[in-house]
Amino acid sequence: MSAHHDHSHGAHDPGGHGHSHGPGGHDHAAHASERSLAIAAALTGTFMVVEAVGGWISGSLALLADAGHMLVDFAGLALAYVAIRMARRPADARRSFGYDRFQILVAYSNGLVLFGIAGFIIYEAWRRLEDPAPILAGPMFVVAVAGLLVNIAAFFVLHGGDKEDLNRRGALLHVLGDMLGSVAAIIASIVIWSTGWTPIDPILSVLVCLLILGNAWRLVRESAHVLLEGSPAGIDGANVAERLGRRVEGLADVHHVHVWMITPKRRAATLHACLAPGADGPAVVRAVKRVLREEFAIGHATVEVESDICADGAIADHDHGHGHAHPHDHAHDRTHGHDHSHDHAQDHRHGHDHRNRAGVRPSANPDLSASHGAAPAPGEPTPRPV
Repeated sequence: MSAHHDHSHGAHDPGGHGHSHGPGGHDHAAHASERSLAIAAALTGTFMVVEAVGGWISGSLALLADAGHMLVDFAGLALAYVAIRMARRPADARRSFGYDRFQILVAYSNGLVLFGIAGFIIYEAWRRLEDPAPILAGPMFVVAVAGLLVNIAAFFVLHGGDKEDLNRRGALLHVLGDMLGSVAAIIASIVIWSTGWTPIDPILSVLVCLLILGNAWRLVRESAHVLLEGSPAGIDGANVAERLGRRVEGLADVHHVHVWMITPKRRAATLHACLAPGADGPAVVRAVKRVLREEFAIGHATVEVESDICADGAIADHDHGHGHAHPHDHAHDRTHGHDHSHDHAQDHRHGHDHRNRAGVRPSANPDLSASHGAAPAPGEPTPRPV
């Protein structure tokens, strides 16, 4: 058996980004996301103050809820911006895959925050329905329209980017929630202006929350899948092994396949490749990596080459064998201070000899053993069995 570990990092660039996406493409996408997030955060943070003041003056829960939402959104956008910058840091000895996963942590956190915001707005809506408050429809309408324009601008700044970027998607969801909140406030202000029916304000706020919760749940689920080292969508170990077995010559068997994501765009895999007799090991490894890259977009692969038996299986068998009976020679027994000269299977399974201090084995008969009394002291004659 031979063990061959080969990592598909390309040239192992110092920045730790020598993967299939290439350093240039990765940096270009990161800079584009960084710029758009900065613009969206500036727009959101500026108008957040305007909306909070408008909501306080008009008494609109929809505006106050949207202002609170925008406050958290501003923090989420700012954190997403920091995550982009963190991901550009090079890998080091303690974080050999770099800091890309920080973006996934931010996306997961943003999703959880959206759940908290929705819960708070639903609670406030329930209070408003129980105890309606007067609402100034005019100021509410003006602020809501201005907020909608700002949110539309931020939405288009973020929209159209990389759909697999969970960090960007989390930021986009925050802006989408703000935009829907502004739409709800506009509709509520028109209804209140024309009919005076104020319950429309908390009702529409709750509907907006329900729309956001669905997207927030998908974001949390997908980012958690990445954090839990889940396989990319549509890829599993059995599928990879089957495809490699068909396409790679000289490959007798593929097992112990693990595929996971560092980020949705950075996929990694490890596997054991058992070679057919006479196969060229390095050539098989190169072919395995090529198939993984072309068919599954896996840019980082570690391949352990085997020629006869699986190393992990051999280790497991070896460890397992220590818990079972195995032959001992006398020299080995003397070295370890044990006496296995008897041939009783039960004693042998325990790995020790149950003789007394004088060298006499206790009888299997309890009564007979008891009649012999205690073992003689050293120097006394050994009792003869009856």
